[in-house]
Amino acid sequence: MKALFEIIPKKFRAATCGVVLSALLRALLNFAGLAVLLPVLLMVLNSQQIHSNQILSTLYEWGGFTTDQQFIAATCAVVIGVIALKQACNLLLQRVQRRYVVRLYKYFSVKIFRNYHDRGLAFIKRQNTAILSRNVNFICYNLVMGVISPTISMICEVLLLGLLLAALMWYNPMIALLAVAAFIPLSWVYVVILRGKLRDYGQRENEARRQQARAVVETFRGYTDIEINNAFPTMQRRFEQSLDTIAEIKSRTDIIGAMPSIIAEMSVALAMVVLILLGTATSHPDTSLIFGIFAVAAIRILPTVRAIMAQWWQIRYNYYCIDIVREGLEEADEIENDAPIQRIELGSAIEVEGLGFRFEDADKEQWTLRNLNLTIRKGEKIGIRGTSGAGKTTLFNLLLGFLTPTEGEIKIDGQRLDRALARRWQTSIGYVSQNVYIEDSTIAGNIALGVDTDQIDRERLADVIRRARLEEFVGQLPNGADTAIGECGNRLSGGQRQRIGIARALYKQADVLFFDEATSSLDDRTEQEINHAIEQLSREQSALTIVVIAHRSTSLEYCDRIIEI
Repeated sequence: MKALFEIIPKKFRAATCGVVLSALLRALLNFAGLAVLLPVLLMVLNSQQIHSNQILSTLYEWGGFTTDQQFIAATCAVVIGVIALKQACNLLLQRVQRRYVVRLYKYFSVKIFRNYHDRGLAFIKRQNTAILSRNVNFICYNLVMGVISPTISMICEVLLLGLLLAALMWYNPMIALLAVAAFIPLSWVYVVILRGKLRDYGQRENEARRQQARAVVETFRGYTDIEINNAFPTMQRRFEQSLDTIAEIKSRTDIIGAMPSIIAEMSVALAMVVLILLGTATSHPDTSLIFGIFAVAAIRILPTVRAIMAQWWQIRYNYYCIDIVREGLEEADEIENDAPIQRIELGSAIEVEGLGFRFEDADKEQWTLRNLNLTIRKGEKIGIRGTSGAGKTTLFNLLLGFLTPTEGEIKIDGQRLDRALARRWQTSIGYVSQNVYIEDSTIAGNIALGVDTDQIDRERLADVIRRARLEEFVGQLPNGADTAIGECGNRLSGGQRQRIGIARALYKQADVLFFDEATSSLDDRTEQEINHAIEQLSREQSALTIVVIAHRSTSLEYCDRIIEI
């Protein structure tokens, strides 16, 4: 309960109290539904109770009944009405609880999704995206449905059980003590034996499902390399090992899940045997009535105890989700992603002063970049060249605002490029990498990335398609720019992907373009065509600033300056 309270956000605290209150109301309603059955039970066990019982006789006279049959029929009708009303109220309260947990799931999922995103490129590169995806989607859902929702239901059942035992204690302490003696020992043994195992099983299953998801994602992501190297049997073996672990855990937890019903039913049976033996031994005149009262109470105590044990089992099994969600909520960025971002246009120059960068997990003396000074003036075409591992891509990620310098600084028109300025800076720049990101959408959707389909400026789209030399390709497609291009752009050639990247940068009307080895994986002819397209852009827009990373000198021929890293 303490762990849950810590991760539930403050804006949900009032709603949480309301849901707990609704659990109390549900317990009272369920207790009332059981209580109204007592008059019927009394009349069934002894019809003389109608006139000998003070409450029943008062109701009989107040209702003006003339026969016992009329009174019994009216009492049964009232009981059915009360139970129907109770069920309707229960449904409404359950709806309130369900809406609460769904809202909480949405909050956790969106918050962690944003938080993972806002932790930046360095964090994402250290993680496995399949695991991050599972945390955002499944773990958040499992937390609210497998921990929070059962906790609320458990509170309701515990309160109901307390009311039932209190009522039994008031009516006949022996029945109450017998119920406690019957249910508590076996339930306690169940809890003590399984408490640690359940949490361990939950963690093991989560890890197995992570490995399962990783095997599937990596197999399809690297399909060609896996096939060429005959690595699929290994991936399949990893997948099957994860399934074996999951199956083993499920077989054990299925048995554990069935135990609450067994324990509850055994407890009731033992209690009834004790009552029968006591009645036989003492010949008490009210033995049948006591037995009947206990039977009616047991009808409700049995599912209540069973539900409490099952919910406790579910909470313990999914407890690992709390730790994952708690970690996901840490270091949340305060920048609102949905807030309007004021664009920064490059006015004079990008200045790099005494720049140094070292990755967090690197040795203190292992610098990727050190003491770098550089000025890129507006409208310049700058080429950056260097050997593999020299830090060219790291420099780009620093210039793009994805990484924070370890020492030194980067200035945009004199303003220090920090986290607060990075989002505004990124709205004015275009980036074309070696592997251009292509979403499972249309040509138009990929060029106008992040813009809703009905909001795409068709005139601007047609213009950038022409300027990126995509007109011929798009003209051959069955639906033109609205043709779907498959997951990861599997229907596109390397040159077409790069041109879409260029068109994307042009569509957002970027005034600074960064090309990170955008042509290194292309053949010579396609590379020349892409370079020609970039050169043509630079002539058409003299104010456009272009920064290019390339290995080949031919890819930098149109540059004003070439910088060696």
